[in-house]
Amino acid sequence: MNSQVTHFSLLLKVSTVAKIQTCYGRHMMQTSPTRLVPARLAWFIQELPAILIPLLLMLTSHKPYSVGKMLLLGTFCLHYFYRTFIYSFLVRGQPYPLNAMVGAIFFTSINGFLQGYYLLHCAQLNEWKTDCRFLLGLLLFYTGMAINIHSDYCLRNLRKSGEVIYKVPKGGLFEYVSAPNYLGEIVEWFGYAMATWGFPSLSFAVFTTCFIGPRAIYHHRFYNKKFKSYSKSRKALIPFLL
Repeated sequence: MNSQVTHFSLLLKVSTVAKIQTCYGRHMMQTSPTRLVPARLAWFIQELPAILIPLLLMLTSHKPYSVGKMLLLGTFCLHYFYRTFIYSFLVRGQPYPLNAMVGAIFFTSINGFLQGYYLLHCAQLNEWKTDCRFLLGLLLFYTGMAINIHSDYCLRNLRKSGEVIYKVPKGGLFEYVSAPNYLGEIVEWFGYAMATWGFPSLSFAVFTTCFIGPRAIYHHRFYNKKFKSYSKSRKALIPFLL
């Protein structure tokens, strides 16, 4: 228990460093000039540690692991495989602030270690085949991931290559909320937290909500301010509620 609480407190401390990411994309402050990195390169570099470090922890250990732990490790790495090797090569975002990228690298490195170490060496998954938390958690994770990927697809296809103008996103859960990609990611990590049933994964889910939840509200305000005909029935993050 003490080690779990330590992981939890460490992750919360890292969250203060990662807050600099709020200054990227459409919300980047123009009054604070900084070195910029191409968006695709930045996303690739900053997401890579989250998949490499858990895999290294597994490969450098001689301890046999249960199928349940391998399923959860694969689930965690699958998200970051998508982010690193697929999303980063498809994204069309603005250049990324160097300081935000460095902060993100620090966060994904620490988080990758905490999640991987807890899962491989601390988590108890002896009855995973019949544990409803495990099964429901994985269902939530993959549902959230599907929402996230589809929303990313809708956003990428809003603009033609070379266009820099903003358009109203449509399709899927965009008909109900302004940031379904963020909603999907939050669902993912709460599903993962349920499946692992540990403080490190729960703290990550809470951090994700605290970080991208407000960003979804900023997006919602941006759309309402920029597009006078923007749907008044759309919420920011949670359909019909928030």
